[in-house]
Amino acid sequence: MPSFNAPELLTWLHVVAMATFGGSAITALVLSGLEDAQPEFRGLSAAVWSRVAIWGARLALVLGIALLVVKLQAGEDIFRAKAFHFKLVVALAMMGVAESAPKGLAQGRRGAALLAVVLFLLTTFLALNKRTFGYAEPKVQVNVQTQTQAPATVHPAP
Repeated sequence: MPSFNAPELLTWLHVVAMATFGGSAITALVLSGLEDAQPEFRGLSAAVWSRVAIWGARLALVLGIALLVVKLQAGEDIFRAKAFHFKLVVALAMMGVAESAPKGLAQGRRGAALLAVVLFLLTTFLALNKRTFGYAEPKVQVNVQTQTQAPATVHPAP
């Protein structure tokens, strides 16, 4: 019987949610190009973004936070990875931009949606290449004890 552990299961769900966001965001951008050529598609890209893409991003954010908590409870020191700090900032910026993208797509502007896709690509690059950025060395505390010792006496060899 297979056994699952929480970090692996949450990681897989997080990847699936991010893939849902990435795929549907790119689909919404393609549909926004069709809206210019064919007026019957007007509003379809905003609907796809607001009903599929944004929910994939929201679910990925919640699962990422849950994964962070589970790893911290397991005693893993994830803050040593330098890429984690960059990824966290970029992912939060991506969420902010992704939340405003449907309104822009409804008005025929693709800037926020395109920026959200670029930030998504940067986030996935940072996640997959985390070893490239290295790890911060743990701070070592040194206790200095001042203790005087008598100098060692050297006896000449016979």
